[in-house]
Order: sequence, then structure tokens, then C-alpha cells
Amino acid sequence: MASEQRLMVLDSASMYFRAFFGIPEVTADDGTPVNAVRGFLDFISRLVGDYRPSHLICAWDNDWRPQWRVDLIPSYKAHRVVRAMPGPRPDIEEVPDPLEVQIPIILEVLAAAGLCVVGADGYEADDVIGTLATGAPMPVDVVTGDRDLFQLVDDAQDVRVLYIARGVGNHERITDHVVVEKYSVLPSQYADFATMRGDASDGLPGVAGVGEKTASSLLLKYGDLRGIVDAAGDPQSDMSPGPRRRILDAAEYLLVAPTVVAVARDIELAAYDATLPSAPRDPERLDALAERYNLDSPVKRLRAVLAG
Repeated sequence: MASEQRLMVLDSASMYFRAFFGIPEVTADDGTPVNAVRGFLDFISRLVGDYRPSHLICAWDNDWRPQWRVDLIPSYKAHRVVRAMPGPRPDIEEVPDPLEVQIPIILEVLAAAGLCVVGADGYEADDVIGTLATGAPMPVDVVTGDRDLFQLVDDAQDVRVLYIARGVGNHERITDHVVVEKYSVLPSQYADFATMRGDASDGLPGVAGVGEKTASSLLLKYGDLRGIVDAAGDPQSDMSPGPRRRILDAAEYLLVAPTVVAVARDIELAAYDATLPSAPRDPERLDALAERYNLDSPVKRLRAVLAG
């Protein structure tokens, strides 16, 4: 156990997708693919070994495409929907079959190991992460390959992102300074910046004709999106004609997009114990899973790092 209290929050889907696509196919004796399971466990072992957090949470997507976000922007993640479900049930996300069968195994292994999994119905893992990072009584490391979570970075509150876009072994530590260096905006401005820039991978169109450079310059001058919209609507403001027209043309989008892009920070979460265990909660079950799914090596490494 680390002497310093520190919480590590994992963007679980970001990590197991990365493990699935980055690790060659491995199967159990019955042919079940397990490369994502093995990779996810090894990612955890490496991160825990490197950072020695006192607490760890695997944030989970209980709803990867919440209806309240779709109601505001119907295109939100629409290209990822493989099948729309009638009524209040969630849409089905397009996930490769060899990965889909591994997700329940990941959950089984995490439960046997005693690693905390937290999700919230009607919310994405990002919203769980936002709530945990904002309310934690200790420093927080958020592990993700999603730059949208840069909006949570806060040096004053000791919240940083361990950004794994280039791999867990080659991750970046994102602090206030790094966000400013990369994008010329503060982390507190990042959600507004992302709203204007847009994100095709999430089905967010952004403001046509406004890229990162224009978005950052507008935020530098007017402070936040509200200030930018007000300036665009004020004939007496000094906003140049090009950006003014683009902001006004995107008025309907800008009215709703900030709510979609900003992660929730105050959702209600069920009770949980995030204390990092020093040994598996159910060692016999963990051993059985390791034997069944060809996980002996990653489980051995996880046990060793927990005992650390």
C-alpha cells in the first residue's frame, strides 16, 4: 500500500479496446479469445506497479450512448450503433464479436481480484470519471485514451490524466501546463474548445470553419463559449466577420452541444470500496478463471503487484 493516498481511475472501455486491437489473438483451450482480457490485466499491473495508488476504480459504461445526450444531438455516436433498440432500452454498440465475448470475462476477473468497478445507469464511464475526479478527497490519476477527459485536469486539485493514446507503456502525464502547450487553452476551457472543434468519432459536428487554432484564439480573447456567443451576437463587439458568421450560423448547435461535451461531475453513485487490495478477494475463483481462460501469466503478475 502506498503511503500517500492516491486514486487511480481507469477508463475501462478505452483500455480494453486498446488491448484488443493492440495485442495478437490469444485463445483459451475452448477457443474463446482472451487477448483483451490478458492485455487489460497487464495494463492494470503495469500502472499499479508504476504509480502504487492506494485506491483504484475501473469506471464502466453502463450506458455508452445516453438518451439525454442523443436527445440534444441525434448524431451523437450514431455511426457506432449496430442496432437501435425500441423503447427505453439502450442502443447496441458496434463491437467486434471477439471482443464482445471477453467483456463479461473481464468483469468476472475484476470481481474475483477484488478490483472496484463503478458505473451509473444512464451515464457513460466519462461521467463516472468526472464525478469521481471532482469529488475525490485525494489526488487522482485518470487513465484514458480519450482526450475529452482533459477537461478534468486540475493542478490545484491534483487531478491529472495519464494519456495512453500512444500506448500504456508510452503514456503522457497531462497537467495544466501540457494542455496549454498542446492546445493554447486551459483545462477549464477544454470542453468549450472541443465543442467548437467537434469530434467526428463522437458524431459531434463542431462549428463549421472553426478549427483548433481559431477555437483557442476565440477562447483566449473572450474567455469561454458564453462570452464568444455573446460577442458574436453583439454588433458592437470587435469579433471579426468570419468567426462571427460561423458562430452565429452554429447557434442552434452551440445551444445544446456544451451539455453533451461536458462530462457530468455530480451524478449519484452506488456505495463502493475503492481500496486497492493486497490480495485477491476470491483467490480460488481467480485461479479457476485463470486456468479456464489461459490467464495464468497475467493473473500471476496481478497478484504480485497487489502483494507489492
